Amino acid sequence: MKHFMTMAAGATALMAVLAAAPASADEAKLETLKAQGFARIAIANEPPFTAVGADGKVSGAAPDVAREIFKRLGVDDVVASISEYGAMIPGLQAGRHDAVTAGLFMKPERCAAVAYSEPVLCDAEAMLVKKGNPKGFKSYADVANDQSATIGAPGGGTEEKLALEAGVPRDRVIVVPDGQSGLKMLQDGRIDAYSLPVLSINDLVKKANDPNLEVIAPVQGAPVYCDGAAFKKGDEALRDAFDVELAKLKESGEFAKIIEPYGFSAAAAMSTSREKLCAASN
Repeated sequence: MKHFMTMAAGATALMAVLAAAPASADEAKLETLKAQGFARIAIANEPPFTAVGADGKVSGAAPDVAREIFKRLGVDDVVASISEYGAMIPGLQAGRHDAVTAGLFMKPERCAAVAYSEPVLCDAEAMLVKKGNPKGFKSYADVANDQSATIGAPGGGTEEKLALEAGVPRDRVIVVPDGQSGLKMLQDGRIDAYSLPVLSINDLVKKANDPNLEVIAPVQGAPVYCDGAAFKKGDEALRDAFDVELAKLKESGEFAKIIEPYGFSAAAAMSTSREKLCAASN
């Protein structure tokens, strides 16, 4: 009897400890961010998804949404670091970022590697070519079928993957670090096309003000994608808290007010879900 009572007392003590602890270890993540006063986000400096001004101020649709949501969660600000798309998930997994808010489109393989929020920004694919589209590109397959054609794309990004999957050889898919570099390479004739999401290409062309350029959009056969804020596996409680505030933003109309001035459609993001996008075959 004494042995049973000792076990019962031990179990009671253990239950008290568990009750005092967070329901899950990752719930402490949000408290840590609140205490430090900011969240570290990875971005790509690819307007209108993300942008860094000459004064270093971070803007763009994805960071603006993240900043507002983190503020509502009690985290005062976001601090951004620029990263290539291919380095974003490894950086997140290594703990260098608290979230990725950068037009990192949801795909099954990425959904397996990170914990995505519900959709934030949706877009189609585009190509930037010389005026008149001299090689007649309408799809990534067209680039593959032209034995001399080269295409520029962000390293580790969706466009690079789509070009390779369409059969463009690795040596004809040129990794480009940023939009301005891609624009210059096209203007100089070092690549025949430069591919980014439609809104990113349109922003680039608007700023370039070069009449010798033409936009092919949407790229035939390329899917429409949506991104979400990406969190490290294990930080699902933080992701879930983010989702709660994101849903409130969408319902109140504040979400549309943040992203639509950048050219994005709130209705597009609200018409699909993480579950659908992560299960997509493309």
